[in-house]
Amino acid sequence: MMKKIVLLLFVGLVGFTATAQDTAAKIEFKTETVDYGEIAKGSDGVRVFEFTNTGTAPLIISKVSSSCGCTIPKKPEAPILPGKTGEIQVKYDTNRVGPIRKAITVISNADTPTKVLKIKGEIKATVSGK
Repeated sequence: MMKKIVLLLFVGLVGFTATAQDTAAKIEFKTETVDYGEIAKGSDGVRVFEFTNTGTAPLIISKVSSSCGCTIPKKPEAPILPGKTGEIQVKYDTNRVGPIRKAITVISNADTPTKVLKIKGEIKATVSGK
């Protein structure tokens, strides 16, 4: 009798797990790398990563962080419903001359809970007299 109960509980747990995986949020980015190209020192450093929730459950982005203090990401506060789009805004400090190579980590309830986005480019010093 005990074996039957354990077997029944196991089958129920496996069935519940399979059902839970079918109703998951899924985050799909338009692009996972934003290229600033060559921009002048002091230029607008704001760029946007657009994404869509292609899953069947609301997408909740719990945390967005950058690899350094020169890059400030901003996450959506409200859940993104299935089929809807959202954006993560990234602001880079363009007063720092030189190459840009930074990572932005996105943590959510999606089927792939951690995504790493990248920004790249180069900040050029403005040449006086031109």
